[in-house]
Amino acid sequence: MTDFLTSFQAALGLPATTITFTSNGALSSAFAVTDLASASIAAAGQAASELLLQQTGRLPSLEVDRRLASFWFATSIRPIGWSVPSPWDPIAGDYATSDGWIRLHTNTPHHRSAAEQVLGHCFDRSAMAAKVAQWAKRDLEHAVVEAGGCAAEMRSWQQWQSHPQGVAVNAEPLIHFSASDSEHSKTWQGSVALPLAGIKVLDLTRVLAGPVASRFLAGLGADVLRIDPLQWNEPGLIPEVTLGKRCARLDLHNNADRVVFENLLKDADILLHGYRADALERLGYGTAERQTLAPGLIDISLNAYGWSGPWQNRRGFDSLVQMSSGIAEAGMGWKQADAPTPLPVQALDHATGYLMAASAIKALTERLRTGHGRSARLSLARTAKLLVEQGPGTEEPLRAEEAGDQGLLIEQTVWGPAHRLQVPLKITGTPLQWAIAAGELGSHRAQWW
Repeated sequence: MTDFLTSFQAALGLPATTITFTSNGALSSAFAVTDLASASIAAAGQAASELLLQQTGRLPSLEVDRRLASFWFATSIRPIGWSVPSPWDPIAGDYATSDGWIRLHTNTPHHRSAAEQVLGHCFDRSAMAAKVAQWAKRDLEHAVVEAGGCAAEMRSWQQWQSHPQGVAVNAEPLIHFSASDSEHSKTWQGSVALPLAGIKVLDLTRVLAGPVASRFLAGLGADVLRIDPLQWNEPGLIPEVTLGKRCARLDLHNNADRVVFENLLKDADILLHGYRADALERLGYGTAERQTLAPGLIDISLNAYGWSGPWQNRRGFDSLVQMSSGIAEAGMGWKQADAPTPLPVQALDHATGYLMAASAIKALTERLRTGHGRSARLSLARTAKLLVEQGPGTEEPLRAEEAGDQGLLIEQTVWGPAHRLQVPLKITGTPLQWAIAAGELGSHRAQWW
């Protein structure tokens, strides 16, 4: 855990400081997933405490509950009398090819359509398995990606180290910060209880790291407005990640909606986006255009496979990066299994999400000090590198029961009441709290409060 936290502090430019970690046990994995969870949440908390130190002269203490951190990396919500749909499409998953394994990611209609364009229409996993078995893994990965879909063959860590994209990721920093020349004179409007009060966060992110980041920022008082395309939906994740946010829809191919978006961006303090590296540019909102529209903007961006190399514009998700980077193959050996064995939770997404939040708060702290905006780039693949190199965890596994004895809070969601786990992070004087319960996408107007 100390190594993770030291790496995060160095990447964020935070000082070494004492953070208390409580409770024992770890998620069962080939890797130190609970250490990653606890340290990334701690890093986000430390960024908030440093902001408070700058603005109030007092540094609050921090405490992270490792057990709760582990559960929050899975899900924090426990519905009462209703259920959350599965986040996975019925044919998404791992398949044996003629020479190994491949993962198909078909959770969105267009990604499933791309896979079926290559493999033919499939009603169930058995039909898909029969088709996949006729392919070599590398050929199928290439064909699905070329069709606009998402797939990843299972590689070992050693194979990833020699792959051109693995080499590119190895050369990238965990977080790449850069300063802008544009200035912003807004003063701090927060308080110890709500350090991000008055901060407007425009959230263009979806599954899953970015929404984790904006949820954390909302818990510190930020006004988070999430924007989704007209038809986008992710019912298996919405109750988890819309906590504290207002959610609206815009079509950035529509001129009237573009005007609305540009007016929102002009007033935004922080922009979070998880589009592929070239996507906003193709929409006409590249880095230069964003800075022109919003001088002093704090611009935090994420992609799956890194910001250089041949895959910098490739579609990707946590589960695919685990397959590509050797995590699933290492888990298979660790468990002595006959199929890929991923992490027990989407840890790359969650950890990178907390690092995005920490980066945003760090950049805000710098802007309050200097008046200049700042950007940061992160990737799931770079977080994966840190996790693999840290090696296995050493603690006894957590028991599988839910964290009921840790305390549950009642939340009145639009689907019905639910228990929400207590937050794993304690910042003295600054309780993470969300004024808006989880709700449906597109349920609010695209405007700032």
